[in-house]
Amino acid sequence: MKALVTVDAGICGFQTRIHAESEDNQNVSFCVVSACEKARKFGEALIAKGPVDGFAEIGAGWDGVVLTTARETLQGCCSACAVPIGAFKAMQIAAGMALPKGVTLEIEKVESN
Repeated sequence: MKALVTVDAGICGFQTRIHAESEDNQNVSFCVVSACEKARKFGEALIAKGPVDGFAEIGAGWDGVVLTTARETLQGCCSACAVPIGAFKAMQIAAGMALPKGVTLEIEKVESN
């Protein structure tokens, strides 16, 4: 199965396209395309770790390959980047563990009283 997740990261203005593919509905390979250098480094590091076992990843949660790679590569202001969540969702879809459904964050500044 194949999945494509497009992440518009917010105020930085960068868009990242995450392609995920699994031939056996378990092991998922990634391709991450972005104008953002940090998102590209995340993608390169994720790809270097080889296919991700989707079932193991679900069980590992925060300690899985995708989110551990995010912690290793996206630091500082990029620690809250939405790209790793997009990669995790793409992995779930490619492995047949979730149906594709958009995720939305509505972010606004609220003035204090």
